Amino acid sequence: MLNPLNPFSTSFKLKEQLKAPKKIYLVDNGLIFAKSFQFSQNTGRLMENLVFIQLLRKGYKINQNLFYYRTGNGREIDFLLKKGNKIHRLIQVCFNIEEPDVKKRELKAFTEANEELNCDDLLVISWDYEKEERIKDKKIKFIPLWRWLLDPLKKIDI
Repeated sequence: MLNPLNPFSTSFKLKEQLKAPKKIYLVDNGLIFAKSFQFSQNTGRLMENLVFIQLLRKGYKINQNLFYYRTGNGREIDFLLKKGNKIHRLIQVCFNIEEPDVKKRELKAFTEANEELNCDDLLVISWDYEKEERIKDKKIKFIPLWRWLLDPLKKIDI
């Protein structure tokens, strides 16, 4: 089953929201391999899809309190989570955050999104990197995918 995820928009214009590009996720990573020919494993994309599935299990609803976000400069945040009318958390998913160019790209997206949205809970889910860093008075938490997946499946308060 395909799940189209809309970008978070501050626009109330329905036409703009409908025209915005959507990201497609599957309910099972096995379907990615079963239905398509691939030259590489694309581990980062599989990780992102797995995080999406886990967010659904935690009670987030597609296009209600679970979105992706594109900054004014076109940088993408993989997941934007809302609680009520507040933006609760921004999540980036990245296989190898220890590569300098990748880390720079991901943190630049966080910096821009934070300036636009003013969200204090910034999380990077990577393959095996664990640390906390500060950028412009904001704490960014890096957590390995396995640890994030083992976090109890607490349902969210919507």
